[in-house]
Amino acid sequence: MKKKILFSFFFLLFINALYTQVLLSEDSEISIVTAGPGTELYEAFGHSAIRIKDPILEFDLIYNYGMFDFNAPNFYGNFTKGKLLYQLAKYDFKYFLASYKRDQRWVKQQVLNLTQQQRQYFFIYLENNALPHNATYFYDPYFNNCATKLRDITKTVLGDKLTFNNSLIKQRLSFRELMGKEIPWNTWGSFGINLALGNKLDKIANDEEYMYLPDYVYLIFKDSNVLVDNGSEKLIKREDVLLNFKELKQSIAILNPFLIFSILAILGIFATYFDYNRKKRSKLLDFIMLSTTGILGVLIVFLWFFTNHSTTPNNFNFLWAFAPNFIVAFLMINNQPKQWLASYFKILLFLLIIIPILWFFNIQHYPFTIIPLLIFFCIRYLFLIKTLKNNK
Repeated sequence: MKKKILFSFFFLLFINALYTQVLLSEDSEISIVTAGPGTELYEAFGHSAIRIKDPILEFDLIYNYGMFDFNAPNFYGNFTKGKLLYQLAKYDFKYFLASYKRDQRWVKQQVLNLTQQQRQYFFIYLENNALPHNATYFYDPYFNNCATKLRDITKTVLGDKLTFNNSLIKQRLSFRELMGKEIPWNTWGSFGINLALGNKLDKIANDEEYMYLPDYVYLIFKDSNVLVDNGSEKLIKREDVLLNFKELKQSIAILNPFLIFSILAILGIFATYFDYNRKKRSKLLDFIMLSTTGILGVLIVFLWFFTNHSTTPNNFNFLWAFAPNFIVAFLMINNQPKQWLASYFKILLFLLIIIPILWFFNIQHYPFTIIPLLIFFCIRYLFLIKTLKNNK
């Protein structure tokens, strides 16, 4: 068995070494391939890959930096910690295209305007990247993904001969706003992402940073130029529509976040109104509210300080999802909670007041879906402050 494994390993090395010695023909083409979004959350941004086709040498390959394995050891733990390994996979283009045809997602290619020497450099670079010891990389959805890889490889191959242009970009947006164009705000995926990620997403992206999204790799490459002997020419020589399907959209569930949170907020406000009139306190309501926001706060602290995610620090969602609430939830179970807790709820109320200020000055944008909950929290905290003061 070991001999077979060793043989397979050395055979793959031999094949890759053979490819790097291959000289591409004059008829070879290198293309940026862009695929439309799918229905799953991880497919919402679409996909980018590189195609190398040489009809003379009779091969047509896709170099796909978007491969990952759900069954890899500790996959979910590494994902949570920001240590998720993706890898480059090289395989026949027909299989790549067939998978998108099956999912009914559109696919376009942009043939790059390159010299034979530049195409050869592209080929050697990708073949070297496809070697087993080079194929894996630490994935980052905003700074190191399938789209940014194509941007960076093209920059490496063409160097100062490449000029990225942005005339097709009509407005300057932040990372979070760009993400919002792909994922509707009233989805659980959008709520989860905006809850977990901090204010680094609210930075206005520059031209190259826009290219964390495949759509903007497509647009910016389409508008860019490459220097040749006779001056400057368009980077894209030709565009082809390979699969012409209608663009798929992320669906908004009937039980969407805004609806659920609005219902919970209304029920909570009514419960607070009844508590106020009968001069009693619903301990279960306070426990659920405080324990839930406390658990979310612990998650935010964990992602901020104990993971390698580039975008989870400086997350001001902690102003409403406050980690100490988890402990206070148990203190509020008592019929006569400590009077000092009135001061604690004043602090929570003050933290809520900060949120619209940060939002107004674009320091951090919050999920729109939590607005009903924030209103409920304000009303409930005011009620608890008054109730605890009256317990003297």
